[in-house]
Amino acid sequence: MSLTIKFWGVRGSLPSAPPPTDWTYHVEGVLRNFFSAGYRDPSQISRYIQSLEVPQVGGYGAATTCVEIQSPKGQLILDGGSGIRNLSERIMTGTTGRGKGPFHIFMTHFHWDHVIGLPFFTPNFIPGCEVHYYAVQPELEKLIRGIFQRPYFPVPFEALKAKIHFHVMEPRKPYQLEDMTITPYKLDHPDPCWGLKVECGGKAYAHCVDTEGTRITREELGEDLPLYQNVNLMYFDAQYTLPELAEKANWGHSAAQVGLDIAIREGIQKVLFAHHDPGARIEHVQELKRQTKEYFESRQRFASANQNSLPPVEWDFAHEGLEIVL
Repeated sequence: MSLTIKFWGVRGSLPSAPPPTDWTYHVEGVLRNFFSAGYRDPSQISRYIQSLEVPQVGGYGAATTCVEIQSPKGQLILDGGSGIRNLSERIMTGTTGRGKGPFHIFMTHFHWDHVIGLPFFTPNFIPGCEVHYYAVQPELEKLIRGIFQRPYFPVPFEALKAKIHFHVMEPRKPYQLEDMTITPYKLDHPDPCWGLKVECGGKAYAHCVDTEGTRITREELGEDLPLYQNVNLMYFDAQYTLPELAEKANWGHSAAQVGLDIAIREGIQKVLFAHHDPGARIEHVQELKRQTKEYFESRQRFASANQNSLPPVEWDFAHEGLEIVL
């Protein structure tokens, strides 16, 4: 094992879950399918549930972006969306084995959906804890301090008990964090946003949200191309369908087909699509998944018709709580 990646929040823009009426409709459908799948006895319910993919039963999650990466010697947290609260609760139960840290949090950018959970990251308040914040943006310290102030939050930054450190990173310069090498690369977003490549033990993870993917070719990507090269797992922004992407130009989010094209060209082994729209219900994301499958298969047919073959690419749409081991 080199890297374990866990997704604590995969929603974009703001925390969002289906309303009770939608859940009632969804549960009704799951129960109806129990019988159409050939099951009859209540003792078979567990077997039926286990035969389904997690999102088919529980959806994709409500929390905004937060990803945890664990290596044999270290831990790195990417973004402080609302998903960081559940990570914080796990940390406080003592099940991480990390004690009082140090905790390392890389911020891609500072839109609300990526910082909303930081005031609920409990280690910030614990004496003796050590929390390190990283970002390319030179205003890093000012922006983090600004979250912990009235009227946005009742506890001022000066009252936090942890030892908090700020590290402004240089673009495209690799940094060593325990046994991980981390390198920030620029994404395509209206406000400056930096993706991160995390490498350890011959494995590599590329964090690519929020990005619109307006730079597609190797020439256009230029010095940011290494973010997508020699990668085992890429986490890519897929908030929109292709028609929506055209309608919402310069909003800073992409479509799965864009990420799939990059993955095919660069030989990326696995892609997870995320940053699900706050208005996207389970059926909506499933429809995005269907469209992506249709597109992938069309590319396979085109390659076959020209006596070529596509490199193998695994892909799926991420859900909250998903864990991948590289």
